[in-house]
Amino acid sequence: MAEAPALAEDILREIRREYPHLPLVLDESGEPMALVGIRRAIEGFVQLQLADAEDRPRSHPAVFQEFGRGQSLHGRSLDSLQAMYRLGVRLAWRRLAELGQRALIPPPAMYELAESGFEYLDGLVDQSVRGYAEAAARQAGERLRLQRGLIDLLLAGPAEQAGGPDPARALAERAAKIGWPLPDRVSVGVLLRPAREAVAPAVGQGVLLDMETEQPRMVVPDPDAAGRPELLRRAMAGWSGAIGPPVPLADATKSLRWAEAAVRLVERGLLPGGEVLHCTEHTQELVLLQPEELIDDLSRRALAPLAHCGPTHAARLADTLLAWLETRGGAPEVAALLGVHPQTVRYRLRQIRELWGDEVDDPDRRFELELVLRARRLRDRRGGR
Repeated sequence: MAEAPALAEDILREIRREYPHLPLVLDESGEPMALVGIRRAIEGFVQLQLADAEDRPRSHPAVFQEFGRGQSLHGRSLDSLQAMYRLGVRLAWRRLAELGQRALIPPPAMYELAESGFEYLDGLVDQSVRGYAEAAARQAGERLRLQRGLIDLLLAGPAEQAGGPDPARALAERAAKIGWPLPDRVSVGVLLRPAREAVAPAVGQGVLLDMETEQPRMVVPDPDAAGRPELLRRAMAGWSGAIGPPVPLADATKSLRWAEAAVRLVERGLLPGGEVLHCTEHTQELVLLQPEELIDDLSRRALAPLAHCGPTHAARLADTLLAWLETRGGAPEVAALLGVHPQTVRYRLRQIRELWGDEVDDPDRRFELELVLRARRLRDRRGGR
């Protein structure tokens, strides 16, 4: 035990020679923590060998947890720390071997001592790994908290952002805390969990993800950057949801609004599920189906003349009317589109003119009719009401 302080200094000196950039952190008394740790490790190992089997201590110096935490907090791996531990054990074993020779300790006992030494090293490494993991978990938790705060601020909208002294500065400060460069444009996604305990998708560095809400939210920086759409597609395999259109950073709430509208249509079966949709690829459905109350009201007024026809006949007249409005052609073109005889189309067109009169010649009226008929066709294709 008397050799421990000198041996600890020799080991630290050799480690610093091998690793000259090793920072020396001092404890409250001003002594290097590394020296304290080495000395306590030596003393603990000696106590372990001197104690009876039943009374042997099972714990290792807690300072080694601090070493692990320090590696994590400074963004370093445990590889160099473990290499230092191995170097320290080799030096300590060399000194113990010299003492053993002087004391004439039999070789079998020395072998057993060496085995015990490397077992003790494993315990020290375990302590450091535990400290490293705890620090990494705290860092990850803190980063997620800061990330959620940044997402909340981004999606708060101009009114809420305006409540602070300087919204742009507040946004920049929060982004800087997690090292997120403020992009010029973003897209906002809303996700539907495939299962309640689903693991967060590996969206990659730079994409902000908030899994704490019922429908997870995602902020994608520079969504049109090369390779970004494909990376997201692979990362989101198995998930459903929607990604809003690209917008300037200050307008992130607009992208969120369209993503939420698309998700509502997915939940109603009016847009396909089982994938994460891009709103820019479903503009027609979002424009025609999302304001359903207004479309329903317009449909009741625009298609009122069909109310006195039977359901089947009304449906045929509506199909013919839409085909006529879309083609702007005569009976042959409409008949080819519908797969019926031109004479059938002429008969239906006469009925349509009888029902609507001169209104079918008015551009605004024709636009209303085409809009509501297209919306109804989209609903029918998706199985909506």
